[in-house]
Amino acid sequence: MDRRRRGSGCAVGVLLALLLLAAAGAVLGWIYVKRYMPTYEMADKSQIFGVNGNEVALILDNQLQEDKGLYEDGQIYLPVGWVNDHLNQRFYWDAGEELLVYALPDTIVYADASTEGENGPLLKVTSQGAYLSLGLVVNYTDIRTEAFATSQIKRVYIDTQWEPYERAAVRKEGVVRQRGGVRSPVITRAEKDDSLQILSSMEKWSLVRTEDGYMGYIENRRLGERSIQTPVSSFEAPVYTSISMDGKVRLGFHQVTTREANETLEEYAAVARGMNVIVPTWFNVTSSDGTYTSLADQAYVDKAHELGLQVWAMVENVSTQESVKNLDTTELMSSTAKRKALIENLMQEAEAYGLDGFNLDFESLRSEAGPHYIQFIRELSVSCRQKGLVLSVDNYVPSEYTAFYNRKEQGIVADYVIVMGYDEHYAGGEAGSVASISFVKEGIENSLKEVPKEKLVNSVPFYTRVWTEKDGTFTSRAYGIAGAKAWVEENDVHLEWQEDLGQYYGETENEDGLQRIWMEEERSLGLKMDLINEYDLAGVACWKLGFETTDIWDIISNVE
Repeated sequence: MDRRRRGSGCAVGVLLALLLLAAAGAVLGWIYVKRYMPTYEMADKSQIFGVNGNEVALILDNQLQEDKGLYEDGQIYLPVGWVNDHLNQRFYWDAGEELLVYALPDTIVYADASTEGENGPLLKVTSQGAYLSLGLVVNYTDIRTEAFATSQIKRVYIDTQWEPYERAAVRKEGVVRQRGGVRSPVITRAEKDDSLQILSSMEKWSLVRTEDGYMGYIENRRLGERSIQTPVSSFEAPVYTSISMDGKVRLGFHQVTTREANETLEEYAAVARGMNVIVPTWFNVTSSDGTYTSLADQAYVDKAHELGLQVWAMVENVSTQESVKNLDTTELMSSTAKRKALIENLMQEAEAYGLDGFNLDFESLRSEAGPHYIQFIRELSVSCRQKGLVLSVDNYVPSEYTAFYNRKEQGIVADYVIVMGYDEHYAGGEAGSVASISFVKEGIENSLKEVPKEKLVNSVPFYTRVWTEKDGTFTSRAYGIAGAKAWVEENDVHLEWQEDLGQYYGETENEDGLQRIWMEEERSLGLKMDLINEYDLAGVACWKLGFETTDIWDIISNVE
């Protein structure tokens, strides 16, 4: 009996072992299936693309966008703000007047919700904003598109890049998955000989774009030999012609604050030997409806022409308390009707006085005014181009805070872009140089990243500041070059050359406090002219006439 019990116990043990092995095998098999056996579960495409109903997924350069398009009237429509940010900034939407404006080189195109194209309305206006038809955008933009609008999952691929890319034919049919790995859900099938665009490659998988409009991963072993395809654009970009002077621009700003100030023209011109353009500060925009004051004078224009000077009248927003207090540039420039009226009035001024051009000097703008100001420049450039008038635009040196001035677009539509290479240190700020040589150099180099050298003019100061520090407080006073030299002499200030600043520096202490000056004079301005010549810029502008001495223009005339 004992023997039988021991045998029975062994049998039970063997049985338990077999059961455990079977269970372990089942677990391992389950793990194997879970990990290695392919799944053919279909992916939720509506979740992948994030669209429902008449929404259209936007895929820009193979990247899914957060913004959505619309599908209505048999057309795909793109949100105008998204188009501006990613495809074409020249589609200007006036939300107040519900008007679409597009400035071409020689004409301006307008459209509203009632405007029809070949396939239906050109735009849709909804509570979410304005949407442009895909066909309209394609007509004016260098892009490729592939739309899948009849699918339940509506989507459009938009490509802005024209670089060569890889393609491969499917060698062995298979599936395209949401992610790399056989357990990832299936997006679509890839049939033999289908042509796939290769977006990126890994060791065993490649991210591809399929002929039926999906992106996903396919096993490399299913792909045939890869080839390079180069897309070719048939888009004809509009040509924005420009007016260029025969030689370099040597421009003097003439600050005119009263009608009597126009009478100083001959006096200033006699000093400014070599000047070929004069910019009188005549038109001050004073209110948000486009009202402006004018100090234009026919005798001035006639005399300037006798002296061989072109007259580019300034249009500005900062020279009077009235304009600073009452003018909301955003309100003015965001109205198509107001922009149009202001431009029409300026064209009448140009014709009445025989002006050669305009100079825009809109300063202290808020960032939200940027797109509207640029649209004003575009539209003004059309009228100037039609009438043969030069359009120049003044700008701060480039900075993060002034990027909305969009110098690149200015450099396309305007004739000259002027960078104000001064006010490195300004009234109300810390003491320092008005225009050190490194500041000017950086301003030129950063401007050239956006503006072609043939259009870039660097402006230099004919003034400097005397800074006074007393009881921990800084104040400053601006002096012209002649006045600064007189101040140095009167106060017996010793000047020392600062190589890193490209300027003479001097200081003195008296009953007024510690007074310091960073001089602008022949040597410092000569270095700035050397930079203008080194970078082969379009010329030089000088702020302002009357602040300089005669010999300064011998230096300015070295720009050639």
